[in-house]
Amino acid sequence: MKKILYPFFVFLLSFAAVAQVNPRLQRIDSLMNHFYSNGKFMGSVTIREKDNVIFEKAYGFADVQSKTAANTNTKYKIGSITKMFTASVIFQLIEAKKITLATKLSAFYPEIKNAEKITISHLLGHQSGIYNYTNDDAFKTYCTTPQTKKQMLSRIASYEPVFEPGEKAEYSNSNYVLLGYIIEDITKKTYAKNIEDRITKKLKLKDTYYYSKINPANNEAYSYSYENNGWEKFEEWDDSVAFAAGALSSTPSDLIAFIKALFDGKIIKQESLEEMKKLESGYGKGIFAFSFGERRFYGHNGGIEGFVSSLGYYQKDELGIAIIANGANYDINAIAIGILSIYYKMPFPFPNLNFVTVSPEVLKTYEGTYASPGVPLKIEIKYSEDKLMAQATGQGAFELNAVSDNEFVYDAAGINMVFKENSLTLKQGGMVLLFTKE
Repeated sequence: MKKILYPFFVFLLSFAAVAQVNPRLQRIDSLMNHFYSNGKFMGSVTIREKDNVIFEKAYGFADVQSKTAANTNTKYKIGSITKMFTASVIFQLIEAKKITLATKLSAFYPEIKNAEKITISHLLGHQSGIYNYTNDDAFKTYCTTPQTKKQMLSRIASYEPVFEPGEKAEYSNSNYVLLGYIIEDITKKTYAKNIEDRITKKLKLKDTYYYSKINPANNEAYSYSYENNGWEKFEEWDDSVAFAAGALSSTPSDLIAFIKALFDGKIIKQESLEEMKKLESGYGKGIFAFSFGERRFYGHNGGIEGFVSSLGYYQKDELGIAIIANGANYDINAIAIGILSIYYKMPFPFPNLNFVTVSPEVLKTYEGTYASPGVPLKIEIKYSEDKLMAQATGQGAFELNAVSDNEFVYDAAGINMVFKENSLTLKQGGMVLLFTKE
């Protein structure tokens, strides 16, 4: 789900499920404490090698107001990682010959524009062209109140197509809300019951379920945003709004058990998994690919309310890593890169977290496209939601953190940028390059 999609305490609070004696794991713990103690992260991390959980630890609070500490069994909302569960159920229905990848949306919801052209495959791979309802400004007006299926369908049906089905791919939560309704139509059971019967009961995932109003007595965490030098509670969304696109709660340990079972053939057949992993325009069918050096991880990210999550699995090493934050004041992907760098014994200096606040007026002066003679890539700088974002040609965007009014860093990649009038100097890996604004 799109997050509206991310304190320093006088003492350090963390709880471990297992004793950490491995130097790499100790350093990972130190890294997470570094983020926590500097007000950048609250949440839980699990790393699993094959059938063994080698690292499992929670940092901070499940409930800041009552000072209720989080532990390794604390449940968090996982946002769009839910889509992996939804896609898995769809592939089960395909294996049962209830539908096919070529089945048209018009067989279920002909009122959706282009329904006669949109297939189950298009929905799974974000190729439908259906507008993402969470991008609509109106979303903020109803996200906290219950919505009926009729209301959600009417809303999605009212949007004009963003592009023709199959023409390209563009992320849209609308696709997975519709897939959830299709699951209910075919099985005559609720989406929540399908997840329980087809996945969580089978795998004995006791801490994974369809969420309702957060209940601290059930060891469920609230989510927070970092405002005014402290964590402020984020307003809860109603489950009917997130539905099959993002309405599950879980723990990092359960998530890794799920993704390992998926790759071990315990949820869907191998041929279904291969179809799920097939990338088109950067998207699999309910799954993403993440590169870390020469390694390709499969999984998904999530963001809902103030929760941010990341799940990845590297099949060759049978390595799973899951991070769920109920307070994220730092890029979760950068945190994952740090953990993996340490795990694989790669150099990773702890990031400088002593950032400064730069006024929007100053940040906006740096916007533009920058080029350097002899360098094939251009760098685009944009101001967005009080942040300065950078993106090199053909690569993903990343957030720049300010260490002064004109100097910014992205520690995960060792990038330093210094802005001057109509230029920036990029430093990375010993290189120093001058880029000029076009």
